[in-house]
Amino acid sequence: MKIAIMGAMPEEISPILEKLGSYKTTQYAGNKYYESTYRGVDLVVAYSKIGKVFSTLTATTMIEHFGADRLLFSGVAGAISPTLKVGDLIVATKLSQHDLDITAFGHPYGYVPEGAVFVEADKEMIEMSKKVASEMGKSVQEGIIATGDQFVANEERKNWIGKTFGADALEMEGGSVAVVCSALNIPFFILRAISDAADMDASFSFDEFLESSAKESAEFIMKMVQSIIENAK
Repeated sequence: MKIAIMGAMPEEISPILEKLGSYKTTQYAGNKYYESTYRGVDLVVAYSKIGKVFSTLTATTMIEHFGADRLLFSGVAGAISPTLKVGDLIVATKLSQHDLDITAFGHPYGYVPEGAVFVEADKEMIEMSKKVASEMGKSVQEGIIATGDQFVANEERKNWIGKTFGADALEMEGGSVAVVCSALNIPFFILRAISDAADMDASFSFDEFLESSAKESAEFIMKMVQSIIENAK
């Protein structure tokens, strides 16, 4: 078993690297990958850089080049659902791409031929996350996460995404990672901590809460890794 742990920004994986302590750094395809062992299991950790293209490249590399057989994503997101506040955790049940638009050809938003509007995350790891949340005394919401190559700081756009995709949160990498993992038959789990409300104040609150929210997400991801290892015994 080899587990990939991925984030989009250095702040999203630095708490994980701190917990690992020692690791080997490999430069490949314009990025850095950190290899380590944790409780006898191999890990590869990386931040992709922001956006769907970079996250697609990084997820594919972790699977095809480094041999990961499951992938966990740790990061932050903007809230759409009014039930989500800054610091809350959301587990993706399925993901979409809110900026994918070929509606001119009669298709729904987020859809391409031979594809799907939504990609479902691994149900087994979602169930596992409920137990982890209970053990940590945390409340974790499940929901739909929408992905796009834009930092949404606009109430109207946010509400459109929520209505069109039934989305609870939005970010810039999860949907593309989901497509890669689905295509390569790799179970994946995407966890986001809320850093902003994706409205006109999003750019300000994002910077303020990025570090604390990323730590919340990273702590949970490492507990998930422990649970995966224990269940594999």
